[in-house]
Amino acid sequence: MNTTSKIINKVLAPSLQAAVHLRSSNIKTDLAKSSAALLSSAPSGGKHTLPDLPYDYATLEPNISAETMTIHHTKHHNTYVTNLNAALEKLDGAVSAGDVSAIIAMQGAIKFNGGGHLNHTLFWENMCDPSSSEIKDGALSDLITSSFGSYEAMKNSMAPAAVGVQGSGWAWLGYNKKSDRLEIATCPNQDPLEATTGLVPIVGIDVWEHAYYVDYRNVRPDYVNAFFEIVNWDVAEQRLKDASA
Repeated sequence: MNTTSKIINKVLAPSLQAAVHLRSSNIKTDLAKSSAALLSSAPSGGKHTLPDLPYDYATLEPNISAETMTIHHTKHHNTYVTNLNAALEKLDGAVSAGDVSAIIAMQGAIKFNGGGHLNHTLFWENMCDPSSSEIKDGALSDLITSSFGSYEAMKNSMAPAAVGVQGSGWAWLGYNKKSDRLEIATCPNQDPLEATTGLVPIVGIDVWEHAYYVDYRNVRPDYVNAFFEIVNWDVAEQRLKDASA
């Protein structure tokens, strides 16, 4: 199971644990199944939790400040986790009551906050100390070259895509399993890449203003260019390996 799948399973994986709460006479089968999957997504402790960062808050300086990282992780990501747990609790009540209207009403909050939790978990992992950011010879480097022509060509495609996201969202380097190629994609708000496009996330850039405003104000291009100096290409390589296994 690849890294992304493990994270997705914690947020969206199907299970029968919540099936006992479903009133099949009142809820359509597909809605019942999706609700059961969502309700069973919480870890063994019963709640999703904020993951620890794999480095200190100051590790990404000067590209991203400790202040930004602290706020982004402890405030913004934590809010997604808190709201996801609250939404799942409300969903549980709606399913138990057989309230189809309430179940449908919760889908947006679950997608937004579940996506925010998933996207940020991937984001923290695909960054590292600037001195350690190096793309080495290997499968990822080869696939970047075959998909885009060169690393610089990939960067020159991904950077404008990230800068061009209207409002808030994400830019991704994603792996297309069907074509065995890498592609650039953008997602609005907190829409998760794989669930909405089928591409496996390899590297993601958060271009919500809270990810960079303290350090770069509203100059998103400077932030995006600085991001490429802190990409953890070792993690990206492993994600590709897992996705193509």
